[in-house]
Amino acid sequence: MCGIIGYIGPKEVVPILIDGLRRLEYRGYDSAGVAVVHDGEVDLRRSAGKLSRLEDVIRLNPISGEYGVGHTRWATHGRPTEENAHPHRDCTGKIVVVHNGIIENYLDLKQQLQQQGHTFVTETDTEIVAHLVEREMKDDGLEHAVRRALLQMRGLFALVLISADDPDKIVAVRNGPPIVVGLGDGEFFVASDIPAILSHTRDVVFLGDEEMAIVTATGVAFTDFFGRPVSKATQRVLWDPIMAEKAGYKHFMLKEIFEQPTAARETILGRVSQDTGRVFLEEMKISEEQLRAVERVTILACGTSWHAGLVGKYLLEQLAHVAVEVDYGSEYRYRHPIVAPNTLAVVITQSGETADTLAALREAKRLGARSLAICNVVGSMATRETEGTIYTHAGPEIGVASTKAFTSQLVALYLLGLGLGQVRGLLSPEASKPHVDALLQLPQLLEQTLKLAPEIDEIAGRFHTKTDFLYLGRGINYPIALEGALKLKEISYIHAEGYPAGEMKHGPIALIDERMPVVILAPEDHVFEKMIGNMQEVKARGGTVLALTTRGDTKLATILDRSRDHILEVPRAPELLTPIVMVLPLQLLAYDIAVRRGCDVDQPRNLAKSVTVE
Repeated sequence: MCGIIGYIGPKEVVPILIDGLRRLEYRGYDSAGVAVVHDGEVDLRRSAGKLSRLEDVIRLNPISGEYGVGHTRWATHGRPTEENAHPHRDCTGKIVVVHNGIIENYLDLKQQLQQQGHTFVTETDTEIVAHLVEREMKDDGLEHAVRRALLQMRGLFALVLISADDPDKIVAVRNGPPIVVGLGDGEFFVASDIPAILSHTRDVVFLGDEEMAIVTATGVAFTDFFGRPVSKATQRVLWDPIMAEKAGYKHFMLKEIFEQPTAARETILGRVSQDTGRVFLEEMKISEEQLRAVERVTILACGTSWHAGLVGKYLLEQLAHVAVEVDYGSEYRYRHPIVAPNTLAVVITQSGETADTLAALREAKRLGARSLAICNVVGSMATRETEGTIYTHAGPEIGVASTKAFTSQLVALYLLGLGLGQVRGLLSPEASKPHVDALLQLPQLLEQTLKLAPEIDEIAGRFHTKTDFLYLGRGINYPIALEGALKLKEISYIHAEGYPAGEMKHGPIALIDERMPVVILAPEDHVFEKMIGNMQEVKARGGTVLALTTRGDTKLATILDRSRDHILEVPRAPELLTPIVMVLPLQLLAYDIAVRRGCDVDQPRNLAKSVTVE
């Protein structure tokens, strides 16, 4: 989950490294560091804390170099201190490594190296890599020493190394966490994610597992771990670099909340015909015959993407009449999952690099499932390992707490449900047309919903000192209760729980008193009357209700106390689209409460954007 950047080219290296780390800080912000080579020597600066601390260190003690690497850390092994900050060096100080991932057998290797006279100065697993490469370094070059060291290491890791004794070269390695190589005009980059290099180049190559890039000032060579050449395709990233900037918003998260109408529009664009009601998902690359044979869908995801999967279960079962189960990627392979014949495994991952989700995908494929990814990053590992992909065209999402990626995933799942329903002969074009019309109207509904922002900010002013929240929903909106609670926990550090409303009486009702706000999702749908009953149960126990309902409803005003309770009216939407409309106010509520509490909403403590280690 750490951020990695490397550069070799004619420009001054340190500003490029710092700029890249700034764009990667959402991946880790416990500590940061850079190392450059200048006149045959390695010069290094590191600092605990956020990147601004490192910038202060460099301002007081400047460095410059011809090429170098940088790192921003999310701690796994060792406390977030200056000495544990990357980059790490060997005994000679000539070899430098930055690392994302975990070396599982590092203790055995460390003991072995110590017995051979190597001295360690950190608590990290990363440091052993530098010492292993030092031990293997001969006259045949850094990449050969790295390959020999790799044979001794177990785990999932991305590594980028430089050596003053093998100048003008960067070696990058992938075995799990992502590495992308950027191809510029006479300059080259390596990074753990696209935003780090997007302002310099849009031409990138994604390393696969057990692949290496040897980057010099004249070009890049790609091999596997055994030195065999690997042919790699260059991909063009279509994101505009400006999309990764705040564009006048106070935080990336707020910008990304307000980008959701555009993200939904882009995800729908070109995939539906309003005239015929047809859905076009050519990117799936799974034949219609194979899709018709699907008897069961298994959705694999983690975190917010798992909540999207829960909504997807309702969508696919209703639109395509196919049985769906939703599994946590982190749990799937630790039981004995049963993959029946004609099972389709759908992985949902914003980055396409989520370690647990990828591991679950591989297990499902091993057991015979067909595979499909819903993903936001072109060329990422998930898109390369599945038979087809539905891309969510949300653009880069920098805020750690996912917003526009989540709603784009819901749109993609709706499209998948319609597409499966049509292929399986369950949805005629005439029956599909109202769904297509509703999808095309969705961006406007989201724009109208975002106009509630001032009202939500006022509500946040009343609730931001609370210590506990309960979120309730039913049916397709139950997962949105989970997602709303997760957003509040992630960025405001307030304890919050999401529950199916019908389960309230089976335990959570014991927590409700006058201090407990209860957020209730109550669109005017087939379970609306049930939700009114739940509100009355909350009110009978002194709880305060924040109700999200359909605009124009008058029933709630008769049972809620306007002096204590709040009603937020969202635009009327078809039932299957209510989750997308309902989640926006919950995102804004979490954001506004977190800001009022003085929290860092873009970089909440202990979290990183992409979980690339288990």
